[in-house]
Amino acid sequence: MFAFVRFILIVKRKRIIFNFFKKIIAKTSDKESVSLSNLPEKAPEIVPEKSNSGLQPTVYTRTEHNISRKQISDHALKVLYRLKSEGYDAYLVGGCVRDLLLGLEPKDFDVATNATPEQVKAAFRNCRLIGRRFRLAHVFFGREIIEVATFRGAGDSDKAAPKVDSDGRLLRDNSYGTIEEDVMRRDFTVNALYYNIKDFSIVDYVGGMDDHRAGLIKLIGDPETRFREDPVRMIRLVRFAVKLGFSIDEKCEKPIFQVADLLANIPSARLHDESLKLFLSGKALSTFEMLRHYGLFQYLYPSAEKSLSVEEHDFPKQLIVKALENTDTRIAAGKSIAPYFLISTFLWDSVKKGADKNLAKGLPESVAYQHAASEVISKQVQSTAFPKHIGMAMRDVWGLQSRFSHRNGHRAYKLLEHPKFRAAYDFLLLRAETGGADKALAEWWTEFQSAGEAGQKKMVASLNRSYPKKNNRRRRKPAAKGVKND
Repeated sequence: MFAFVRFILIVKRKRIIFNFFKKIIAKTSDKESVSLSNLPEKAPEIVPEKSNSGLQPTVYTRTEHNISRKQISDHALKVLYRLKSEGYDAYLVGGCVRDLLLGLEPKDFDVATNATPEQVKAAFRNCRLIGRRFRLAHVFFGREIIEVATFRGAGDSDKAAPKVDSDGRLLRDNSYGTIEEDVMRRDFTVNALYYNIKDFSIVDYVGGMDDHRAGLIKLIGDPETRFREDPVRMIRLVRFAVKLGFSIDEKCEKPIFQVADLLANIPSARLHDESLKLFLSGKALSTFEMLRHYGLFQYLYPSAEKSLSVEEHDFPKQLIVKALENTDTRIAAGKSIAPYFLISTFLWDSVKKGADKNLAKGLPESVAYQHAASEVISKQVQSTAFPKHIGMAMRDVWGLQSRFSHRNGHRAYKLLEHPKFRAAYDFLLLRAETGGADKALAEWWTEFQSAGEAGQKKMVASLNRSYPKKNNRRRRKPAAKGVKND
């Protein structure tokens, strides 16, 4: 009897626990989860509201564009649907929409919403707010981060005089606003297309779809004004034109030559980040040529531009061009790229000239290159500042170039064990290919690496025979004055 009562109590207890968790799961499911498999296949008809700002959007329905939810990250969809379920507007915006329309795979997905950063954070436990002037919400899903930005406002009022700094650069306040105001704060028309999760349509306020179809990069608003607001837009204009294969609008080209010097006032750390995007996108050579065409490259790497302007026998232009071609080839093959290697080619001519001057002053070879490298790097970081480890790596690559000629004894073996030998060797091959180094020397090092132990000893021994022997006999000290030798 006691055992039966105990059994009944255990069953009731389990049933109570089961009902408790069932209620919790049901509430959580109703509030948070969105089943992607149960989403409607046909978009509901939504009539766009009239804007108070005078901007009337063109809405492209699902049947009028090629973006499918299957192309969108599941995590991005979760963010969009969560915001929608919380009663906020939510759009995919920027480069991800542009790339999806081109059939490309977006690097990341950005979301724009009328929810404030604090409201976004309240909707997602896996959210962190960043930024000071303009706060952004980062929603974390493992390694993938979905960036959520609140619609940006116009900042300064239309009647108020625009704020200008001492260098003539326009300043704008960062404030929250409406989607119409957010559109006007974006840079290019093809980057101002909004994918609406409510009806899967694309909302276009500035003719971005027409420019997209025409393959045209065009700024929103007056080009010169937008360049003065943020001079980095000139660099971004070149990067997107090359990356997408689009043409630059004629109205955007002329102001570049007039306000390009504003890039000199941009923080060097920011220009370094932009330069990496320029030259590590897989189209480095085309980007380099367009930057020089518009006179922008000189503000990124002034010493390289100076060397290019006085080139002799296509050097150092051929060295830089070949390095850019190799970079594009490696990226196309899915191989890794070391940024310091490409930057070292930009600055090599200045380092070599500085080292030659130091050698003429009687400095040892290694010291001459060290002093030249320090001088060139200290000047370069004023334009594009790079991390210390990049500068150290470039010093190694440059310094090892003079050591390749010294191969007798154990020097070849020691150089082979250097951590940056492979990068320095590739740099030597590049120089030899473009006429800046002895091809026979580069071939010797290529053979030396592949030769076995016996082969390496034989190669070094043949070199030792060709070097003149040093006279190791010590000179006899002269006898002291007043001392006679027996």
